[in-house]
Amino acid sequence: MTIHSAVIQKLLSTNAHLGKQVAAHHFKIYTYGARNGMTIIDSDKTLICIRNACHFISNLARQNAKFLFVNTNSLCDEIVDQMTKRIGCGADSSWKLGGFLTNSGSPKKFRSRNKKLHLGSTQPPDCVVIMDTERKSSVIFEAEKLQIPIVGLVNSNTPWDIYKRITYPIPANDSVKFVYLFCNLITKTFLVEQKKVEERGTKQLRLTKTENGEESENLKQSMMSSSKDVDLVIPYESLALTSDDPVETKQLLDKLAVIKLNGALGTKMGFNGPRSATEVCNGVTYLDMIINQIKSINSKHGCNVPLILMNTIRTHDGTMKAVEKFSLENVDILPLCQSRSHQVTRGKDSEDESDLFDHRELFLSLKSSGTLEPLLLQGKEYILVVKYDNLGALIDSKILNHLIQNRIQYCAELSEIAQMPGKHSLEKTKLVDTGNLWMNLKVVKRLVETNGQNVENYPLSKSFDRAIGVNVPHSRFQPMMSTSDLFIFQSDLYSYAEGFFIRNRARTNSLNPCIELGPEFEKLSDFRSRFKSIPSIIELDSLKVMGDVWFGTGITLKGKVTITAKPGVKLEIPDGVVLENKEISDPSDI
Repeated sequence: MTIHSAVIQKLLSTNAHLGKQVAAHHFKIYTYGARNGMTIIDSDKTLICIRNACHFISNLARQNAKFLFVNTNSLCDEIVDQMTKRIGCGADSSWKLGGFLTNSGSPKKFRSRNKKLHLGSTQPPDCVVIMDTERKSSVIFEAEKLQIPIVGLVNSNTPWDIYKRITYPIPANDSVKFVYLFCNLITKTFLVEQKKVEERGTKQLRLTKTENGEESENLKQSMMSSSKDVDLVIPYESLALTSDDPVETKQLLDKLAVIKLNGALGTKMGFNGPRSATEVCNGVTYLDMIINQIKSINSKHGCNVPLILMNTIRTHDGTMKAVEKFSLENVDILPLCQSRSHQVTRGKDSEDESDLFDHRELFLSLKSSGTLEPLLLQGKEYILVVKYDNLGALIDSKILNHLIQNRIQYCAELSEIAQMPGKHSLEKTKLVDTGNLWMNLKVVKRLVETNGQNVENYPLSKSFDRAIGVNVPHSRFQPMMSTSDLFIFQSDLYSYAEGFFIRNRARTNSLNPCIELGPEFEKLSDFRSRFKSIPSIIELDSLKVMGDVWFGTGITLKGKVTITAKPGVKLEIPDGVVLENKEISDPSDI
């Protein structure tokens, strides 16, 4: 027996071929004729339609689309419930009013229809799958109004007015056996696509191995974070422009609050206190920058975007002192200390607590501090969570507008690693997590209230509906982890004004130069003493400095420059020199 024959035999065993007594004219293309007063449906054509429908569903499943499964036959309830659980679509078994898609219809009429829906999302779905089209005319009409494709079972008496609106009709008897078979095929289609996604993620993670065969831990964590937290990655350029109306802009920004993770100490760079209080340029600190940025936005648009500083025990006191000078500024600053019940024990010599900020713990801190409820009462709908060290984490109205317009509840900003020059080059472009997260506050509240102290064991991305990623420009990911990063922002490549870094337009290369300073420059005090002034780097591609090297003033660096002082030798770079594509290890090389 061939596979085709076996499948046809399976269809026949479900009585899928037995239609109603009368076949509508438009349905006759699917029939063999009639026997014993019943229309006989061509199983070969049923099989073709099933394949077409499953192919369409697989394409949507590959894109993590949202499905709405509609069924009123109580005999099939358990079948549909098992399917939705197996494929990971949430099932909503509550009774719904008519007009659930278009907000139209009579509740009275609805109650008389005894409608039960299996809903994969509270948002308009990307596809509606109907098990019993004969009793679902209202759903079909509503889906058509919203131009939502429909996959539906049709029988020989399905009216033309209904049939023509179904995108992928499947001619069959909607018996319990056939519904079971159909749901089983949908389940297998989803599972195959989900397996492919997992295999692609594993393969992509494997490709992030560095040249020496050891896997970069930062890249590994970033790739895992990005892949598990988002359903779909969209390019930043595809986001719609926001309105030019100042009133609409104000209303948009008034729905946002910013949370700055502030848990890192600056001891690695020789600074005794929160790393956010270290100077970036011209007396301006990390903390000053984010506060000045929000202050500028509030003043320009007349809005009120508050700043919440999420501290640890070791950074809280230092941060409180640092923000005292902003007490009269046009920005609400709310310093919070992470929940003591969720502190992670660290060694006394450990200086970086930024990794302790689990976002689930962040939710608990917002709740326990009494901050969450007032934010909601003020009309805040979204929070932007940014890491302490990302100087490119700016408030972006385009992203916020996209989230609100599309009712997206979770968004991770991702950046192409190929854009970021580093020690190791990668052949293919990879997306890494920038650490910037947008989340819906109402869902945060629901998550905390429904899960309580167990929230830390709940998958973060699975708590939100329609978790997406946005492939943002590299300008939104400017981490400041070391003096090598500080070198770039103190150079003539950037200027600073009102909380924002402005890139020098004279730089033709869209990428920043790769800077690698040796351990002699690691501490802030050493870094400052070894540069009388930061060299000009507008035309620089890369700079590597190792050993006892000292820089004069007015130096210009171009192309690829490597400076390596021999052991026990002090190498001084004189004032006003221009170094272009040079490898220097001795004064005679200058």
